Amino acid sequence: MKLKSRRNFLKQTSLAAAALAVAAPWRARAGTLADHPGLQLYTVGKDLAADPAGTLAQVAAIGYRTVETAGTAGKTATEFRKTLDAAGLDCRSSHLYLPPGQTFAQFFDEAKTLGSEYVVSSFLVDPNIQPKSADDFFKYAASLTEDDFKKLADQINKLAAQAKTVGLKFAYHNHNLEFRTWPDGSTPYDSLVAATDASLVKLELDCGWAELAGRSPLALFKRYPGRFRMLHIKDFVAVPHPIVTMSADLGVEWTELGRGRVDYRAILAAAPSAGVEHIFVEQEPPFVKYTPLQAAKVDFDYLQSIR
Repeated sequence: MKLKSRRNFLKQTSLAAAALAVAAPWRARAGTLADHPGLQLYTVGKDLAADPAGTLAQVAAIGYRTVETAGTAGKTATEFRKTLDAAGLDCRSSHLYLPPGQTFAQFFDEAKTLGSEYVVSSFLVDPNIQPKSADDFFKYAASLTEDDFKKLADQINKLAAQAKTVGLKFAYHNHNLEFRTWPDGSTPYDSLVAATDASLVKLELDCGWAELAGRSPLALFKRYPGRFRMLHIKDFVAVPHPIVTMSADLGVEWTELGRGRVDYRAILAAAPSAGVEHIFVEQEPPFVKYTPLQAAKVDFDYLQSIR
């Protein structure tokens, strides 16, 4: 090999090796996300309420090792932590759930007891508004204005700062209504991300709700680099047009992963470079073909097949 050719070969080989060295951790992380998914326990909420220990044992038997809570099935945080430990499950994230009379500080204490790293909220209902039914709640959600979302951003910043003081990280979880379009073409989600402190407020992207609203998770990763830390992954059968409202009956057929329209191969491949650390399977009711636990297994098996 001529000296010049050899130098070029070595240079190109070194550059390729360096590129692989940089890319390898992300590729490994993408595999890890699919290898070790968590389960948002809302998915098996009714089973959990009826039999916490038995349900968590079945969740672990499927292969899940991590969960995100949505309440503690009527148990104290200490009791629920013991039940999680007995099943071999850890709780990386606690979704904000305040029973009547509980404060945010008390919720943060419970999250710490559960061993959570993150606490998560979606949009918070004004304490002066007390919806009496699901329909009232959905009407309230639809009525939120730009000013309401600015106030929400301020509240989220304060909660995130409060969470940090006790060693917790804070993330915001979307539904579909955050992707309505304001007159200037922006969305409530844009407003929230822009008005929240990036150093304190991270994002838990619910990919299913975003896709239902016609928003690509891949595009959101690019639009807001470095903000995402967790994903909710769910699937639904294709709808004729984006849906950005919430109601008791959206006419959406939620389904198991891989049986709907969301391309999770592409999403999970891109997620690590967007900063994503954890993914949580979450399936919305009603469950048509399977029980919630059976569906959770179908979801888990799908993720194993695409890793």
